[in-house]
Amino acid sequence: MKVGLVLEGGGMRGLYTAGVLDAFLEAGIKVDGVVSVSAGALFGVNYLSNQPKRALRYNKRFMGDRRYMSFWSWLTTGNFVNKEFSYYKVPMELDVFDQEAFAESGVPFYVVTTDIETGKPDYIKIDHVFEQMEALRASSALPLVSEIVEYKGKRYMDGGLSDSLPIDFMENMGFDKLVVVLTRPKSYRKQPSKTSKRIYKLFYRKYPEFVEVASNRHIHYNKSIEKIETLEKTGKVYAIRPEHALEVGRLEKDPEKFEAIYQEGLEQIRNDMSNLKIFLGDN
Repeated sequence: MKVGLVLEGGGMRGLYTAGVLDAFLEAGIKVDGVVSVSAGALFGVNYLSNQPKRALRYNKRFMGDRRYMSFWSWLTTGNFVNKEFSYYKVPMELDVFDQEAFAESGVPFYVVTTDIETGKPDYIKIDHVFEQMEALRASSALPLVSEIVEYKGKRYMDGGLSDSLPIDFMENMGFDKLVVVLTRPKSYRKQPSKTSKRIYKLFYRKYPEFVEVASNRHIHYNKSIEKIETLEKTGKVYAIRPEHALEVGRLEKDPEKFEAIYQEGLEQIRNDMSNLKIFLGDN
């Protein structure tokens, strides 16, 4: 039986996911493949490199540094999350990511990106985090506060715009069961936004397919949530989600909030580990 792991994005809500994954590491929970979106990708790599607390640690350490994430960075580089410091200097020098352990895990790790020319999702397999950092950056390149990211001849933006919850991708890859980590509570549904649609049309008018997909993101997202809930009932999906709305902004800077939502994910899975192991057939 092949078990896949699906990691939703959500900016700093992803620290809830980091807590969940660290609980997996504590308990020795392993999967056969991972697909991740945006912040789910950036924080999820630490699960395969076996580096608990790394995502929490570097976010708490550098969040107040304007070189990491700031309006200064946005005004001077076009990226609110600074490319050189956040994606290269931090993981390569200041809080080193263990690429060797990531590779030795042997677990396929995919990130979702949105092709801005077609509006369609691309699923990129990450074999070497440092060499493919631009793919990870593309997966989390939010419109308006990020420049379009070029990778292997294509132009990309945030993967959540085209496939926030890549359940179908994992089913097509042949996974029998899926563990899905969400960053919104069960009651959450995305609502249409006329304002967002107007903004997309204004700033990305050269890319009509992208504008259409991004403007209708709520439709695809809500259908994916409905499918997850249906598959939960059949025993094919084990969904992990916060019990309430996480009190943290997408671009939050408060380290106390980081700690709180990380602990929420960690403790929730510690308390529910027996049920997860039953789902995985490891009881």
